[in-house]
Amino acid sequence: MRILCAFLLAFCTSLLGSTVRSRAAETERPNVLFLICDDLNCDLGCYGHPQVKSPHIDGLARRGVRFERAYCQYPLCGPSRASFMTGLYPDQTLVRRNAIHIREHVPNVQTMSQLFRNNGYFATRIGKIYHYNVPKHIGTGGHDDPYSWDKTINPRGRDKDDEHLIFSLRPGQFGGTMSWLAADGTDAEQTDGIAALETVRLLKQYAESKKPFYLAVGLYRPHTPYVAPKKYFDMYPLDKIVVPKVPEGYLDTLPKPAAASLTRKKDQLNLPDDLARQAIQAYYASITFADAQLGLILDAMKQTGLDKNTIVLFTSDHGYHMGEHGHWQKTTLFENAARVPLIIAGPGTTAAGESSASPAEMVDFYPTLAELAGLEPPDYVSGVSLAPALTDPSATPRDSAFTQFASGYSVRTPRYRYTHWGPDGADGAELYDHTSDPQEMVNLAQRPEHAATVEKLSKLLNKSIAGAKQKPKGVRQIRFANRRRVR
Repeated sequence: MRILCAFLLAFCTSLLGSTVRSRAAETERPNVLFLICDDLNCDLGCYGHPQVKSPHIDGLARRGVRFERAYCQYPLCGPSRASFMTGLYPDQTLVRRNAIHIREHVPNVQTMSQLFRNNGYFATRIGKIYHYNVPKHIGTGGHDDPYSWDKTINPRGRDKDDEHLIFSLRPGQFGGTMSWLAADGTDAEQTDGIAALETVRLLKQYAESKKPFYLAVGLYRPHTPYVAPKKYFDMYPLDKIVVPKVPEGYLDTLPKPAAASLTRKKDQLNLPDDLARQAIQAYYASITFADAQLGLILDAMKQTGLDKNTIVLFTSDHGYHMGEHGHWQKTTLFENAARVPLIIAGPGTTAAGESSASPAEMVDFYPTLAELAGLEPPDYVSGVSLAPALTDPSATPRDSAFTQFASGYSVRTPRYRYTHWGPDGADGAELYDHTSDPQEMVNLAQRPEHAATVEKLSKLLNKSIAGAKQKPKGVRQIRFANRRRVR
C-alpha cells in the first residue's frame, strides 16, 4: 500500500512538474512582432538618407541588426507578400500579379504565421499583410488568408472619407497613380494611426495574459495616395527637395524590356519639376507619418516590458522609385524597386546596433523567425535563416540575392547586379558595378572587358532561377491562366 501511495505521489508530482514546466516554457517563448510598411524604400535616416526623418525606425536599428542588402522577390505587392509569407519564390507560389488569394495556387501551404499558430502562438493581423487594393480595400479583409490568423483587425480612417480631396495625376484614381493629400486632423484619425492604437491596446493585453503571440502589423503608408497630416508635409519644404536627373538617351542603353518597365505608366513620365517636388515631399511626409505610428507601437513594447522577450522584424514589401531612372513607383529590377529595409531586434540579436552587409531575401524571414523561436519550418521553405548575422555581423548566410519581374530575373552580389530578360537572356542583359555606379545608370553588360564577369554572373543567375522554379515538396500547385494585368 505504501509503495502504491508513493508511486501515485511521484506520478502526481511529476505530472504537476511537467505542467509547470510546460507553462514556464510557454511564458519564456519569444513573441514575434512583424512590422511592415507598404511601398517603403530605403529612404530612411538609418540607411543614410540626408533628408527623411525616421527617428523611431532609426531607434529600432540601434537596438537591432540592420541589413544593408535585403531584397524582395518580386517588386509588386501581391507576389511579394505571398512569397515572404510562405517562404517560397513567386515561381513556386505561382503568384506573379495582384488581386489573388494565396490558396488559389498553393491550397495546402503552411504560411509563416500559421506555423506559429500551429505551435501555440496567438496569431493576429492588423492592417495589410497579404495584398489589398489601396485605398479601395482599406477597412476590409482584402485578399487575406484566414488560415494564417486567430484574429484580424481592419482599420479604416478618415483618409478613406477624404478621397474626394486627394490630388491625383489621373483624377479619381489613386492606388496605381501618383496622388497625395496634406490632410487635416490628427494622426489618430488616419487608418495607420488607428492601426497603431489597436496594436498598443493588444500589446497591453498580451503583456497581461503572458500567452506567446505572433502579431503582424501592416501599415498602408507610404503607398499611394500619399496621405498624411499637414504637419509632416511642413517638415519637407519644396525648395529643399531634390529631383533625380536622367541623362538624354539613357533608355537607349537598356534592353527593351528594362526600358519598358520604366515607361509603362505613360502619365508618370517626365513629370514637371513642380509636380515631381510635390510628389517627393508627399512621399517623405508619409514615411515620417508611418514612422510616428511605429513609434507608438515600439514605445508600448518598452512600457509593457514586452521588448525583452519579443522578436521585432521591420521591413517593406518592396522598394520604390521616386524619379530615379526617370521612373516613379515600383515594378523594375533596379536597386530602387528591389531593395527593402530590414531590421531585426530582440531575443537572439546580440549584435545590437550593428549592420550586416550579407545579401538577404524576403523568403528568409520565415526560417529566421522560426529558428529564433525554436520552431521547425516546413522542409519546402526556400529561404535561409539570417540568425547567424544577428550575432556576428560579418556572417554571410547568403552570397547573393534574387529578384524577378515579368520576363526578367536579377541577381545581386555584394559588388554587382546582373539582370537578364527573356529565356536565357534572349531579350538582353544588364550589368552594374556598385563600387563605381551605385545608382545603376551605366550598363556594362555588352562591354568586352566585362565578359568574364557576365559569364560568371549568368551562371549564378541561372542557378538561382532553377532553384526558384523547383517544385516545393508536398505543396500542391494549381495553375491557371494569368489574364489580368499588373497595376
